[in-house]
Amino acid sequence: MVAKALGFVYVDTGAMYRTLAWYCLQKKVDVNDEKSVATLCRKWKTALECVDNQVHLLVDGRYPGREIRTAETSAAVSHVASVAKVREWMKKKQRECIQFGNLVMEGRDIGTNVFPETDFKYYLDAELDERSKRRAAEGVHENLAARDQRDSQRAAAPLMIALGAKVINNSGMTAEETSRIIIEDIQERMKDRLAARK
Repeated sequence: MVAKALGFVYVDTGAMYRTLAWYCLQKKVDVNDEKSVATLCRKWKTALECVDNQVHLLVDGRYPGREIRTAETSAAVSHVASVAKVREWMKKKQRECIQFGNLVMEGRDIGTNVFPETDFKYYLDAELDERSKRRAAEGVHENLAARDQRDSQRAAAPLMIALGAKVINNSGMTAEETSRIIIEDIQERMKDRLAARK
């Protein structure tokens, strides 16, 4: 919604990690074996593609859309995402997305690790119960408390609030209401910047 309102390109970095987790399962690679996961990540054939202002990570020339949203992939993704070499590879790939123009990038380490230099950082939070319901509505069933703990404690780019981020607790808010807060904040700050230049 934010990307559409601003005319920017949308990047779901979680989908990139899911794509690797799905690929590990396809290739029968043990997601708990960091070395094997890192090796596969180094060797897989990928490309970035922008379709309808949304970036997709293609594997062997195709985007595995629905396949990356299964319960099996959901269970595997945080194991894959905790591998330091994977995060290194993903950071490089995600930074390459700027080839498509201005971005709205969603993910757990964008403001702290991928684009720490950006002035526009938003940390969305909500009660655990609310977040679990939202994921279930998307057809994704995972233990979010366990995932949060793993993501917060991983050595490589742990989950934390980025310096200078605006924290928004959107428990009880709709996606539209949350998006409006972000869009209005960006527009207000852009207006202030233009005024400062005059």
